[in-house]
Parts: sequence; structure tokens; C-alpha cells
Amino acid sequence: MITLSENLLYIAFILYLLSIPFFGGAIKQKKNLDHQQNSGKWATFGIVISIIGFAAQLGFFFTRWSIAGHAPVSNLFEFTTFFGMCLVGAFIIIYFIYKTPLLGLFTMPIALLVIAFASMFPTDISPLIPALQSDWLHIHVTTVALGEAILAVSFGAALIYLVKVIDQTKKSKSTTWLEVVMYGLIATLGFVIVVSAFSFADYKAEFNWVDKNDNEAKVEYHLPALVGPNQGELLTDGKMEPLVSVPGIINAKKLNTVIWSFGAGILLYGLFRLVLRKRIGAALKPFTKNINLDLVDEISYRSVLIGFPVFTLGGLIFAMIWAQIAWTRFWGWDPKEVWALITWLFYAAFLHLRLSKGWHGERSAWLAVIGFIIIMFNLVAVNLVIAGLHSYAGS
Repeated sequence: MITLSENLLYIAFILYLLSIPFFGGAIKQKKNLDHQQNSGKWATFGIVISIIGFAAQLGFFFTRWSIAGHAPVSNLFEFTTFFGMCLVGAFIIIYFIYKTPLLGLFTMPIALLVIAFASMFPTDISPLIPALQSDWLHIHVTTVALGEAILAVSFGAALIYLVKVIDQTKKSKSTTWLEVVMYGLIATLGFVIVVSAFSFADYKAEFNWVDKNDNEAKVEYHLPALVGPNQGELLTDGKMEPLVSVPGIINAKKLNTVIWSFGAGILLYGLFRLVLRKRIGAALKPFTKNINLDLVDEISYRSVLIGFPVFTLGGLIFAMIWAQIAWTRFWGWDPKEVWALITWLFYAAFLHLRLSKGWHGERSAWLAVIGFIIIMFNLVAVNLVIAGLHSYAGS
């Protein structure tokens, strides 16, 4: 059953990957007005493949649920795959409203990166710890993932807008920051490549260390230790000694993974630039030639308009109810709680600036991009680096 569940996820991943060329083909055909019918066929193939992939991932989700006996959103692998599935589902719904193949060309690769990122974490099914044995696990976590996924569609639309509107013929702050965003996406791919490579090599290094409560513990690294744990002692012969150590409040193993990912991202980004001989944004710009800027601006805005209240329910209201039940207080200053509040405040400011101050177009697109960066920081950095009450979610 576990093999069937994992196979369904692999099938979904492959189908999502196959859908991208069809969305790209639809855009290429649309450039020639004589090929509008072919453009529609390419887009139809793309969305049908996406729907079949989504159905396969739904099968993975419910098969895993039946095996585990609880909703599969209790660790970083499960939550992130569910987040990726929600992102695809949100895209499919929005596609049928606006019929924009370009959104698939930008959104589906983001979903693929999210799912590939998730697959780098342990996939084993394990019993729920006492803190998670509640129906609020299903309610809170799934609603958060759904809200963030809808907000991620806003990011995809905003990225299209920025690639279209930013002048790539000259270097500016806009081109630089757009490349920083592209690098961030490439760094995620770098993470997948690095972890896969060392996993294939079966790299393991065990350390003794002292946690934030001054308790001795052991930890096993699967990447060479650039960053070591607090008062760490390497137990495995022939492995790399850490360059630096960090305090016990920081998860050194996961920080080490983040650093490796950034390094791999720099190398991979450099390789892309060497091959393309231009900025990534400039390479993508021809795909946006015939895009309607007002349309993608509306998609980005409406995605926030829908995603924000969903995230409010899951990330704040349901979270506080569960916190009261589990920890006898509605609110604390745990890192995940703080970043959930920061995310909520940012998107509240987004809507305020959009509705009251008239921030449309490029300024609105940049806000959507920043919002997604905040979401990913919460998912990656807060889960992987900072120890807190929600650390079990990063196991």
C-alpha cells in the first residue's frame, strides 16, 4: 500500500512535468494568429494532463491517509506535498475561469519544485505524537496549506506580470530583484540535486551534541557538515569536521542543508546564465509577448482576495483554537506563530494598499512576490532552522 501511495505521487509529478511543454506550446502557437485552433488544442492537452496528475496526487493523499489512520499533513514531507497539490488544484480552477495557458507555464514548475522539495525529507509513516492527536490537525493544517496555495497562484501571476513589464534591455533595480527571485527558485532545484546526490552516495556522519535544554543527544548528518551542532563531537571516522558550530536554539543539521542549497543554487544559476547568455527574466520574456497585463494583474489580485481569508481561518483562527486546546493558551511567541502573524499582516497591508491607495500593476505584483517569499521563508527557514513548539512539523 505504501508503494502504491508513493507510485501515485511519482505519476502525478511526471504528469505535471509533461503538462508544461503543452502550456508552452499553446503560447508559441498563439503568437501566430493562423494557429489559434492549434493553440487551443495544446492548452487543452496541458490542462487535461494536469487534471489527471491532480487526480493521481489525490489518490496518493487518500491512500496514505488510509494507511496512516490520520490526515497525511503531520510532517514536512506530508504538508509540503499537500501544499503542492493545493497549488495545482487552485491553478486548475483559475485556469477554467481565465483560460490563460501562460499561468500554467509559470505555476506548474513552482508546484513541481514544491513537491520535489518535499520528497527530500523522510517519507516514512509514523504514529502521531500526542500534541498532534486531534481533529484540529486536519482542520488547521489543511486550511493553512490551501490558503497559502491560493496565494502562491498570485505569485505565479505576479511573476508573469513582472517578466512582461520589466525592461530587460538595461540593468536596473527591477531586473536585479527579479533575478534574485529567479535565483530563489533555482536554489530550490539545487537543494533537490544536492540532497539526492549525497543520498545516492549514502553519506552519513553522526555527532554527539548538547541541545537548548542542556541535554546530550545524537544527530546524523546526510550532507557534509559546514555547520555543526552546539558543542558537537564527530563520531564517524573520515567525515568532514564542521567549520562552525551554532547555539542549541538553531537546528544545525537543517541550517547546514539550507547553506548547501544556497551554494548549489549559485552554481546552478551560474550554469543557466552561461548557457542562456542572458538574465533568466530576459530568457522568459518572449513567452509573455501576447499576454494581457490587466488580466494577469486581476488574477494576482483575486488570488489574494480568495487566499487571504482562507489563510486567516487556518493560520490564525483555527490555530489559536487548537493552541488553547493543546497548550492552554491562545497565543504564544513561537517562531511559527510569529511568522503566521507576519504573513497575515503583510497580505492585509497588500489588500489595504490595493484597495485604498490604488497600488495596481507593477507595485501590486512586487507585493505578491514578497508575500510568497514570506510564505516560503516560513515553510523553509522557520521549519528547518529555528527550534520551537512546531519543530515536529519539520521532522
